[in-house]
Amino acid sequence: MLSGFSRMRIQCCIDGKMFSSLPLLTPISLPSPKEIHLWYVIPNEVKGESLLNKYMEIISPSEIEKVLSFQRDELRKSALLARALVRTTIARYQINSSVTPKSLKFRNNVHGKPEVDWSCSYNWEPPSLHFNISHTSSLIACGVTMNSPIGVDVEEKQRTTRHTILTLARRYFSKHELEVLAAIEDPYIQHQEFIKLWTLKEAYVKALGKGFSGAPFKTFTIRATGEHFDLSQSSSSEACEIVVDSLDNADDNTSNWQFMLLELAGSHYAAICTEKDVKSKGKWNNPMKLTVWNTIPFVEDTCISG
Repeated sequence: MLSGFSRMRIQCCIDGKMFSSLPLLTPISLPSPKEIHLWYVIPNEVKGESLLNKYMEIISPSEIEKVLSFQRDELRKSALLARALVRTTIARYQINSSVTPKSLKFRNNVHGKPEVDWSCSYNWEPPSLHFNISHTSSLIACGVTMNSPIGVDVEEKQRTTRHTILTLARRYFSKHELEVLAAIEDPYIQHQEFIKLWTLKEAYVKALGKGFSGAPFKTFTIRATGEHFDLSQSSSSEACEIVVDSLDNADDNTSNWQFMLLELAGSHYAAICTEKDVKSKGKWNNPMKLTVWNTIPFVEDTCISG
């Protein structure tokens, strides 16, 4: 018997077309310059071959090829959902009547960070929309901002590691970060702080848009102003007071970035890094507002906070 994705492969190859009508997306206003939108999907909540086929309809031929290149069905599903989430998220902002999930085109910057390639399809002045996506096998998230670069990372709270926490910290983290983790006696708390720190560092690198090779973890330190990395309060969505110190270049303007650290679905940490409004001049009295949705594209959207 053919698996669901094997049947998709056959359907996708019939004249390169599919023929079902796509459901409408619930429209939403673009985030304000002081706002972050975060959309996430849980793969186990996405059921049914017909829905997966709808997602296949909206992605490009090269994306279809990439999805089908994975050997295991769960990896194919995750890759498909990541691409469908980005396309449906951006399209729902009703930026232009010609913008649909399928019509969107993307390009990578010089460091490989994806961005919308508006110029390829539309003869108009596009919005300064930024997005970033992160995924694990059990959760996929996409963050959206206006006028401000964004980096998003999600990690499972119970993520296992092949090596000890301190072994990994010695390899990837700065001296200060290693010392902070080594001072934590409780193994569970140490593990949680390691996951939070990794997530924050990943989000910062992704916001810079340079990739891991362009901003190796060891070249900067992330410090919490308190004893631990506290989660952002969902009621106020205020940014965490987290400081970035560049170890390679003292002239790097690392104070221009702010962070949010939150829990998603009770099982994941999500870190968001965005560039501060220059009017705030490094102060924390103008935090970004965060709105979070749990979505199953084309089926339902649930506002979690904001």
